Order: sequence, then structure tokens, then C-alpha cells
Amino acid sequence: MTALGTIRRTMFGIPSEKAVFSRPGFAKEAWERFQPVARSLVAGYHATLEDSRLEVLVPRLDAIEPELHGFAYEGAAMGLAALDIMAPWKNRVNELVAGPGAKHIYPIYVGVGLALARLRRPPEAYLGKLDPVLSWVIVDGYGFHEGFFARRRYIDQHAIPSHLSPYAQRLFDQGLGRAIWFSSGARVDLVTSIVGGFQPQRQVDVWSGIGLACAYGGGLDRAQLEALRAAAGPYRAQLARGAAVAAWGRQQAGNLVPHTDLACQVFGGVSSEEAAHTADIARSNIAITGGEPAHEIWRQRTQARFAGLE
Repeated sequence: MTALGTIRRTMFGIPSEKAVFSRPGFAKEAWERFQPVARSLVAGYHATLEDSRLEVLVPRLDAIEPELHGFAYEGAAMGLAALDIMAPWKNRVNELVAGPGAKHIYPIYVGVGLALARLRRPPEAYLGKLDPVLSWVIVDGYGFHEGFFARRRYIDQHAIPSHLSPYAQRLFDQGLGRAIWFSSGARVDLVTSIVGGFQPQRQVDVWSGIGLACAYGGGLDRAQLEALRAAAGPYRAQLARGAAVAAWGRQQAGNLVPHTDLACQVFGGVSSEEAAHTADIARSNIAITGGEPAHEIWRQRTQARFAGLE
């Protein structure tokens, strides 16, 4: 660790991963089920604070269990984005994405959103600096952060983030869905109860986030996944879309796992490889115009594969 890294770790480090998962409103199962996720994310974040040079950072991230690489890169990106904001003469995030982190672009962008929320920066101001299709993922990360750390306002009271554009609010809600999943400890009954408190038009994106988090992070067996699918009701296509995006992210990283495959089978009736292929094809040949966001075109093309799910 460099001398500067020691200072940064002391000033900005997270003292306890468990404390983050023990906040008011969190189920006790959250820490029990997702302890490895929390530890990997924080490990990536701390590694960045200690030494942000990619030749040092990337081997530390890759030393973590492959299944958890996405969470480690997410944490690292949170740290890199914070450093970019505080020292804007460098662009550490894009350097990572253009190099050894290319296959982890999705969780990296989630981590950028975490940093923007933590530092109270408007996420939409950063969209133009990132991949035109995936850039909106930073708003998902932003919403996830607020779901964790401003839970009462955004999950209990269902506040709408009026400082965001209408489309950004949708990605914010997707992030809330992921926050609900992890903070509920993958308890289907609790997830269903919480989501049911949102207006139907918001549940569309909340369920997408739940599908993404469930398929990526795991936590359920087949019977529980089937119960979650039933609970999603009219939002089953969104649940399946989220799972497909999770499969795509894992396939890009080369770490597809059995729980992602099982979620894709239950939610969408396809293997994780097929779900990932669907999302990959959907991402190709998207025209970047001033009209509908390219990210939404990707989402809708992916979801079309699962239209009419029973």
C-alpha cells in the first residue's frame, strides 16, 4: 500500500461490511446470504483506495473468487470514479473499461453510479462520457445506493427522485429493485410485500432490477424462484429480462454460474447461454440518435424474447 493509499483508506474506507447490511429495514438474512457479495465489493473498493494503479489493482481484483469478480470490479469502480471526481485530470474509469476491465463493463458502471450517489453528483451529467448503450447503468447504481442508504425515503415512502429525468427515474427504480433484493435477504415474501407498495408503473422497472439481482447474485432454489416468478404476475417479462441481462454480464466476464442458469430457466424458459445470447444480439446495431435512449432499445429488444410469458 502506498503512503497516499494509507491516507485514503483511513479517510474513506468502510469500517464494517456487516454494518452496511444491518441498517434499519434490512432482513437478518441479508448478511447471512450475501456476506460474500458485500465482502467482495468492499475488497474491490479498498483495493482502489490503497493503490489505484491498474497494474497493481487488477491482479488484486482477479485474485477474488471468479463468481464474485463482478462485485469486486463494482467496488473498484466506485473507488476509481470517486478519485476521478476529486482529481478530474485523470480518467481512471475509462482506462479500466478500455483495458483489463472491458469484460466487466456492466458492474463497473454500476460502481460509478454508487460513487456519484455517495458524492451527491447528478448521474446524468456523466452519461456522455461513457458507452452510449450502457451508460444509463450508472443511474441503476445510483438508485441502488439510495435504496440502501436512503431507504426510508425511497423504498418505505416511495419518493420519486424528481431531480432526475423521466427515463433516469426508470433506471433509478431498477436500482431500487436490486437494493430491495439484497436488503431483503432474498426472502420472496418480503420482496413481494415491499414491491407491492409501489405504483404499478414503477413496478415495471423494480421487477427488472429484482430479476437482475436474483439471477446475478443468487440466493434461491428452484421452488423459491418459481414462487418469485408467480409473485411477479404481470411483470414476469421484466423479471426474465433482468435475468437475461445478468446472464449477459456473467457471460461477458466468463463466469456463468449454476444459479444464473437456474434463474434464466425458471424466469424465461431458456438457459443462461441462450438468455445471454438474446441480450447480446439485442445490443447490436442500435442507432445512437437523439430519440429513444439506446439503453431502452436494448432493454426492449431483450424483453421481446420473453413477451407473453405465462
